[in-house]
Amino acid sequence: MGEIRLKKGVVYLVGAGPGDPKLITLRGLEAIQRADVVVYDRLASPRLLKHMKPGAEKIFVGKLPDKHMLKQEEINQLLVDLALQGKTVTRLKGGDPSVFGRVGEEAELLAENEILFEIVPGITSSIAVPAYAGIPVTHRDFTSSFSIVTGHEYKNKTYNTVNWPNLAQASGTLIFLMGVANLEHICTQLMEGGKSPDTPVALIRWGTWMEQETLTGTLTDIVEKVRAAGFQSPAVTIVGEVVRLREKLAWFEKKPLFGRRILVTRARSQSSELSAQIDELGGEAVEFPVIRTQPSSKPEAQAARDEAMRSLGGFDWIFFTSVNGVESFFQRLRELKVDIRSMGGARIAAVGPKTAAALEDRGLVVQTIPSEFQGAALLEALDGELKPGQQVLLPTADIAREELPEGLRARGLHVTKIDIYETVLETEGGAEVLELLRQKAIHIVTFTSSSTVTNLIRALQEAGEAQPLELLRGCRIACIGPVTAETAVEVGLQVDHIAKEATVASLVASLYE
Repeated sequence: MGEIRLKKGVVYLVGAGPGDPKLITLRGLEAIQRADVVVYDRLASPRLLKHMKPGAEKIFVGKLPDKHMLKQEEINQLLVDLALQGKTVTRLKGGDPSVFGRVGEEAELLAENEILFEIVPGITSSIAVPAYAGIPVTHRDFTSSFSIVTGHEYKNKTYNTVNWPNLAQASGTLIFLMGVANLEHICTQLMEGGKSPDTPVALIRWGTWMEQETLTGTLTDIVEKVRAAGFQSPAVTIVGEVVRLREKLAWFEKKPLFGRRILVTRARSQSSELSAQIDELGGEAVEFPVIRTQPSSKPEAQAARDEAMRSLGGFDWIFFTSVNGVESFFQRLRELKVDIRSMGGARIAAVGPKTAAALEDRGLVVQTIPSEFQGAALLEALDGELKPGQQVLLPTADIAREELPEGLRARGLHVTKIDIYETVLETEGGAEVLELLRQKAIHIVTFTSSSTVTNLIRALQEAGEAQPLELLRGCRIACIGPVTAETAVEVGLQVDHIAKEATVASLVASLYE
């Protein structure tokens, strides 16, 4: 997509897919990224909205208990009005916009107003939702065809009513969308049309979402099962022999973190790895980076930092305690135009494998990485090599613990500790996370440093919560190591999971081991 500006805007009618945000098409994602305005409903994952460009507007047109739902005619006109203002508009619709998505009505009005538009197909829930429940809509042993039928009765509909006798006699899989309220009518019509009462039926609610639920039965008992379970829309109904495959092929609901929404509090620059691993294991990661790193803002700290970095040749050791420290250190070296060869006489030590990997990526050999990945363990591992009188440079965060420098000084080494970066509170997105916590929709909260613990509490307070600890006590708490866990306990939280090693992989593993 280019950046051509038109007198009239352009409208992208985009299928968002069935719910899992990773099931959107590349073209659909491009449309979200380019849009000045995104118009969306409840069946389009709100997680897709994080791809919007800064300053873009989002307009919700779905149905909420406390909000009037726009009529289709009003949505059609809204798209026209926004485009006439010269805006690039993305209309985000659940599933595929052409499968009961009323995209034709929206496109017709755009065409009548000579507004440029594009229909971007999406993965339809009629196929994707059964697949996520372990039900392929076709199978060579059962059927080679399927039919998609609306299960919802619209007033003043212009298309013919369903031909139930023909549908009942069809040998293929039947897929009903939006049919929970009319399920009894659907089952009755199929059986009266000649469908066997023993025909398997499955209902999949919120398919491909973290809340996915599946209920199976037959045409004779599925209605009673739905009532007993309180099963509600939105759901896809599958009728046919392929439903028998679910017991063998169900995969999504068997993932170790399925059904768990997990809060990720890491800095935005580091959250993607943790989020990706959670998503891969079937959970849903909600990113709320409560810390942001930046160069030290204190003049005296800046001066001490630069003086030390211009004198790297005088140090016997340089200790790095985090990836942030490595990145900030070398960024400042570049800014000061200090040649990396000036630190050639110093030995390099790192706390943790990620820190070591960041150094090795820059061509540096790390001396020792203790298995526990903590400062005390690093001192123990180097105990025979640390000599009294040696000069140590320790570039670290402004709020770093004193355990490592104190341990070095106790061994007779001279320590120059510099604030290579500082952590500050980040609160963007706090209102949305607070609402999820109040709804008890967050099941696990992860902490990757002591600052994420204290900053999450502060961020929730700034979002308007007077008792953030009470909200967090309703969640399981997971910490990347004992130091972080100690901070969580000190503020009043109960820690349920502690990673065996101070790594993201170990933290994720602790959530389901």
